[in-house]
Amino acid sequence: MNYAIVDIETTGGSPKSSKITEIAIYKHNGKEIIDEYVTLINPEMRIPPFIVNLTGINNEMVQDSPKFYEVAKDIVEFTKDCVFVAHNVGFDYGIVRHEFRTLGFDYRRPHLCTVRASRYVLPGHDSYSLGKLTRSLGIELIGRHRAGGDALATAKLFTILMETDKAGLSTFIQEELNPKRLHPNLDLDVLDEIPNKAGVYRFFNDTNQLIYIGKSIHIKKRIEQHLRNNKTKKGIEMQQEISRIEFELTGSELIALLLESQLIKQHQPLYNRALRNNKFPYGLYHFTDARGYIQFHIARTSSTQEAPLLSFSSRKEGTNHLERMIEQYELCQKLCNTYKTQSSCFRYEIKECKGACVQEESPEEYNARCNDLIDELMMNNDTFYIVDKGRQKGEKSLVYVENGSLRGYGYAPFHFHGLKPKKWDRFIDLTPDDRDARTILKLFLRKDGKHELVRLDD
Repeated sequence: MNYAIVDIETTGGSPKSSKITEIAIYKHNGKEIIDEYVTLINPEMRIPPFIVNLTGINNEMVQDSPKFYEVAKDIVEFTKDCVFVAHNVGFDYGIVRHEFRTLGFDYRRPHLCTVRASRYVLPGHDSYSLGKLTRSLGIELIGRHRAGGDALATAKLFTILMETDKAGLSTFIQEELNPKRLHPNLDLDVLDEIPNKAGVYRFFNDTNQLIYIGKSIHIKKRIEQHLRNNKTKKGIEMQQEISRIEFELTGSELIALLLESQLIKQHQPLYNRALRNNKFPYGLYHFTDARGYIQFHIARTSSTQEAPLLSFSSRKEGTNHLERMIEQYELCQKLCNTYKTQSSCFRYEIKECKGACVQEESPEEYNARCNDLIDELMMNNDTFYIVDKGRQKGEKSLVYVENGSLRGYGYAPFHFHGLKPKKWDRFIDLTPDDRDARTILKLFLRKDGKHELVRLDD
């Protein structure tokens, strides 16, 4: 297998508005460089002064250089049957693909990012920027911010990666989408425009039927995984039916989770069978027994039952969570129905249970810890906002919880902090508070530490 180690210089940072000013490609056979292709390119536009200062490439240097369409065939032939490799491949590959699209050509190659691969193969470095990483590895980088110098340094880095862990490195090769396996009506150019941000996506078939709803913090990457899936019968079947894709950015992972759950219940798409009725079919329930002790147990959720304290996707998940709570709150296994016995529980035998199972600990003392757990799971009936990322710069997302229940979510301009929290409700769209929504909210609050929580004073 051959690899095309690529670096480009451009007039800016956006594929839509930038043009290539220089490209360098080093062909690598997995052991060493075997060929090279380097050329300046006339971008057919003025090069901004800050780019000139960064790269040293000015308008006079490229004036008599070939235009991209004049070297396009050379690039196609030079990279044929190669894996496209670059340091931050999303940028270089994206720009090169866009240049080809303007010529009406769909340029696709398997690709590999040496930033991601280096973090795995060469862990422990302070920085994985090309300049700092190559310096720490003793790789000489002559001509920083010129395509030839950066591509050559990347090629030397690639040699080290191959020598260190060839098998591990191969797992970072991203196979390109195969149009022959996809629905003929699916416009792959539209896919290229999808940002790799948090959001919800929808798949439609050729009769405009909504067949699948999903969410991800990287929706473009997740959608591409669906379109490459050839490992499961369901995946291949759905892949061949997708003729149109819609997406909605949410900024916040929590809002993506809530919106996905809400939309699946509303539309019940064909391929969301596992989530159609209840994403969390098991719940944690509690009751007070005849002796006055609070007991916990995991059971199937039902519309006729009271709302569970917490819901789970499987009984095992619920039991595992309850066992952690037993340890954290010093609860009795027998009274949590995880240890079947007519006498004392196992934790009592090893002196980790205070004896509620044999009535050595009073109901009042035992129930105090149970109520602490219940208060935590019920979010202490607090009223608060969860402040998180917005869909774009200058915006924040808000999720509103009132008395421990989800009320809604929305988006506010970045300067909204100037308003008192009691007036933030103007940014909120109300949403149904169902069991799944409460479970999603509770799970998110337990695992995510990046959000800001703003409580409202009574």
